[in-house]
Amino acid sequence: MKKPEKRKSRKPLTLHRIAEKNEPVANEVFQLRLYVAGQTPRSVDAFANLKKLCEEYLPGRYNIEVVDLVKHPQLAAGDQILAIPTLVRKLPQPLRKIVGDLRDTERALVGLQFRPASLEK
Repeated sequence: MKKPEKRKSRKPLTLHRIAEKNEPVANEVFQLRLYVAGQTPRSVDAFANLKKLCEEYLPGRYNIEVVDLVKHPQLAAGDQILAIPTLVRKLPQPLRKIVGDLRDTERALVGLQFRPASLEK
C-alpha cells in the first residue's frame, strides 16, 4: 500500500498579501478604456471624474481611451460591457472594471487599485 505524499504546509495568503501581489508597480502605465453613450451628463461626469483621479493618483502614468457606444456599439462585446458608463483597466493586469460615473472616489480607488504616489515604495 502506497503512503500518501506529504505536502509542504504553506500558510494561507491573507487578503493583505493578495492585494500586495496584485498592486501595480510604481512606474507602470495604466491603460484605461471608458465606455460611454454619447455626450450624456453621466458620460461627461464619468470622464471628468476619471481625469481628476488620474491626475491626482497617476500623474503622467495613464492613457485614457473613450469609446462611444452610440457610434461603435460592436465594441461593447470585446470587454463584455453591460452597463454604461463603464471603466476598464486593461493594464496593468489583472483586468479591472468599474461601473458608474466614478464620483465615489474611495470606491473608484479601491475598484481600480490605484495607489497614491506618496504611498508607493
